[in-house]
Amino acid sequence: MNDPADCLESVQADITGLEVDAIVNAANESLLGGGGVDGAIHAAAGPELLAECRKLGGCPTGEARITGGYGLAARYVIHTVGPVWRGGTRREAELLASCYRTSLVLAAGADVRSLAFPAISTGIYGYPLRAAAEVAVAAVENWLAGETLVERIVFCCYNNESLEIYQQLLGKER
Repeated sequence: MNDPADCLESVQADITGLEVDAIVNAANESLLGGGGVDGAIHAAAGPELLAECRKLGGCPTGEARITGGYGLAARYVIHTVGPVWRGGTRREAELLASCYRTSLVLAAGADVRSLAFPAISTGIYGYPLRAAAEVAVAAVENWLAGETLVERIVFCCYNNESLEIYQQLLGKER
């Protein structure tokens, strides 16, 4: 059992350059690339990532799939499909929490000790940033309460607003 306070951190960075065992990709259901984080990860990893994703046959919302990292610093990419925000009445929080849990289960199965999450569903899928961050932190902290070998989980933020929210939620305000 890990103390979440010792394992969790937030940084403002390009997730494709983080030195962690795995990065999580906020993917679409096809897993064949897209915009935002998804497009950046596919571009940085190279064409081998797309070739492996084609073999996976997609991924439903709330689930995750794992591939090699190819041209990335990370050994693995864990692709998860977050929910599109529709006002919060269509199981969005439940599906978003499932993205984090299923990603962590895959990470544990691959002997990942460190991984980084983007702010899943907060881009084009429109999930409000603070609400998404609250779901993310709660899901990860709950998972860390069990037995795990994961030692470091990074919430990779794309701007100052996101970083400030995660720092507040993690109790690590500057």
